[in-house]
Amino acid sequence: MGDQNMASCDTEPSPAGTKGGGIRLLRGNRPFLALFSSRTVSFTGESVSLVTLMLFVADSTGQAIAVSVLLLVGDFVPALLGPVTGAVSDRFDLRRVMVGCELVQGAALLAIALVLPPLWLLLLLVALRATAGQVFLPASRAAVPALVADRDLESANSTVGFGTNGAEALGPLLAAALFPFLGIQGVLMGAAASYLFSALVLLAMPSLPSARDAQVRTSLLAEAREGLGYIWRTKPVRVIAAGFCAVVAFNGVDDVALVLLATETLDAGESAVGLLLAGVGIGLVAAYALLARFGTRNSMVVLLVAGFAVSSLGNLLTGLAWAVAAAFTLQLVRGLGIAAMDVATNTLLQRIVPAGMVGRVFGNLYGAVGVAAGLSYLAGGLLLDATDARTTFIAAGTGGLVTTLLVALTLPRAWRRRDRTAPGSSDPDHDNQEP
Repeated sequence: MGDQNMASCDTEPSPAGTKGGGIRLLRGNRPFLALFSSRTVSFTGESVSLVTLMLFVADSTGQAIAVSVLLLVGDFVPALLGPVTGAVSDRFDLRRVMVGCELVQGAALLAIALVLPPLWLLLLLVALRATAGQVFLPASRAAVPALVADRDLESANSTVGFGTNGAEALGPLLAAALFPFLGIQGVLMGAAASYLFSALVLLAMPSLPSARDAQVRTSLLAEAREGLGYIWRTKPVRVIAAGFCAVVAFNGVDDVALVLLATETLDAGESAVGLLLAGVGIGLVAAYALLARFGTRNSMVVLLVAGFAVSSLGNLLTGLAWAVAAAFTLQLVRGLGIAAMDVATNTLLQRIVPAGMVGRVFGNLYGAVGVAAGLSYLAGGLLLDATDARTTFIAAGTGGLVTTLLVALTLPRAWRRRDRTAPGSSDPDHDNQEP
């Protein structure tokens, strides 16, 4: 993983024709194609298995709280391990880490499919699968700058985002189509097979050895603490991570609020719920496709702030929507903003975080994002009970916009200060780079 990729600053786009669009990257870069294919197939299996497990738990227990606990174990609990899961990525060969994680996830899901265990054992197996997935995520993010040129990071991150979000949207439809023919066990076995296929695809990637100093032997927990310390000491990274988490904490409640907005506020019925929930997904996939194909003439810092603003403003204006069509359009636009902030965050961190620390930074970031989402569900649910959907959307969007303003005021200054103190800052080419 070359330092020239990891330490370079966010620059203006290269001249026309020098940047690789998503399609060109997939055609001309076989290791990146392997990572993209693995992520897309794996996310399809994960989405299919989630729908299937929710139905199984609901049918076998008859308790809504059991489904909630399933989701909590699958999302929130592994997020608490973010510092450690990221340290694993920095400690070992990235390809081995990713292959191992896919095999563990496939084995856990296959065990569930074969046994259809009682709830307590099911939750343990789901926690094991989710923890392996939490380890995989920072490893896959750290692998991208090792597989593509620095100028192609934006297109690469957009392409992966397009594949994973498209897979998540396809998963429930695929599960519904397979249920009548395969049943719950058959669908779960198919999802388990997707992880095995993903692991095989990853073998087409080259070995990606750890960049950490092999002579320095420390414990996994010590390396996890080192990762947290790096984020706290490095102001641009700290601002990006804190801003991302704050925007999620304010706006994560929108999925719950949309249900009440459609059924109670707009009195549009349950069919409108699916339409509104689909709006964000459509916007996400469209934005990833556009960014992968065309990129942006703006810097990644500008794209990040714009993503924060659009995603937050979309929720605020949704609270003022007068009809389902207006709310759908605003949520679609909100999806564009979420994709922009995701691509910008990944690209910025991949460029500025030194080799050997990338996994820990992403592990901590996405662990914190999971916690922020959980807090958003809790606080947002209380606000929904105390007020209504419109108030919740307006409050969420306002909080996100305040966060956006703070990031816009602090990040460019921190970035410029980093440029002045970074090695090679006396280089004229470096001095001309923009945030």
